[in-house]
Amino acid sequence: MHQYLFFIGDFPIRAYGVMLALAIICGASVAYVLLKKDGRGWHEHIIDFSITVAVAGLIGARLWDVFFFDWDYYGNHLLEIPFVWQGGMAIQGGVVLGTIAGYWYLRKNNIDFWAFADLFAPALILAQSVGRMANLLNGDAFGHPTGGNYGIIYPESTLAYRTYGNQPLWPAEVWEGQIDILIFVALLLFGSFKHAKGQVFVLYAILYSTARFFLEFLRGDYVNLTLGLKSAQMTSLVAIIVGICVFIYLGYLEKKNQTVTVATEPTVKAKKRK
Repeated sequence: MHQYLFFIGDFPIRAYGVMLALAIICGASVAYVLLKKDGRGWHEHIIDFSITVAVAGLIGARLWDVFFFDWDYYGNHLLEIPFVWQGGMAIQGGVVLGTIAGYWYLRKNNIDFWAFADLFAPALILAQSVGRMANLLNGDAFGHPTGGNYGIIYPESTLAYRTYGNQPLWPAEVWEGQIDILIFVALLLFGSFKHAKGQVFVLYAILYSTARFFLEFLRGDYVNLTLGLKSAQMTSLVAIIVGICVFIYLGYLEKKNQTVTVATEPTVKAKKRK
């Protein structure tokens, strides 16, 4: 585990920044392949789209962490809000603001949002998995003490060590990154079968939120509770409930459209025979 890969003079090249950049590159690359295979020419937008979503996502992830998880500290240290290398990037905020920015970009370029989102969802969860590698190398998004002689012991320079000292911690960020890979495979598999437009992206939100809800019981980097649950668990619950409703509704719309199409086809053929 190394926070600093090397130095250029006195300037540190941080593993956190390198892995975040790699996460964006990996996500954009997978999205490019899936979009090009789809054949609608949307892959030509992937560089501009990825930059737009990545910038918005990083801003959203930072602000979400600052205001929902660490405001007690940053409220008194406003100048440190941009210091992302100290740790503190909430993926949920990144997804929210990134989705808004992505919607704006797609609408501006007259691209079907739901169809594009379905193809982009596997790339997004893969990028999140690589992003958790950044957390591990930086020593943030860590778990709470395991209470035994098993777990991760972080270096003294990390936030995890400053929080819990020389105690073994649950590998929460490691397990989340591994679960993200499983979700990546599940989305590719689901997308290969017949489904309603938008359901792949919504399934991504449901699966990730479910995983995040349970992993939060192991996280130890913050303890803010609302109704006995952490902030990330509350937002995950909302995402799960809304996601299930939207998933069912999209399926209903697809079936309804198919029924209307089947019902109108005989009428069209009858007019042609006349």
